[in-house]
Amino acid sequence: MPSRHRLFAFALAAMLAVPLILKAEDTHVKNAEPAHISRGATVTLADYLVPGKTTIFDFYSEYCPPCRAISPRLVQLHQKRDDVAVVKVDINRPGVKGIDWQSPVARQFQLESVPHFKVYGPDGALKAEGDAAYEMVAGWLN
Repeated sequence: MPSRHRLFAFALAAMLAVPLILKAEDTHVKNAEPAHISRGATVTLADYLVPGKTTIFDFYSEYCPPCRAISPRLVQLHQKRDDVAVVKVDINRPGVKGIDWQSPVARQFQLESVPHFKVYGPDGALKAEGDAAYEMVAGWLN
């Protein structure tokens, strides 16, 4: 009999733990860091759209003070809003010091300033880019 009680207690503990494990997994996914892509290479943004979410592409350089200043707030937006995903597009090629305006990705999107945003709707359609996207993102950050 004692082994039956232990088996029952073990089974009960396992059943009670499953919701806690699933909740921890949900929290991990929700708090995940934004994806970092490109490192100066050309990129197909459609490959990184998050279906059903507004996707913000943040073109940045680690050598850009405004990019560094806004980055933590974009991470918070990504982590707190279930309907928004941030994808950070590093325009710098490895080893290039300073903002890499000549990188393939900077030239691909004809970037003249960073941070530069492109915002796609949950349906995958481009909603805003450049100044209009910056204003949209700034509204969500405030």
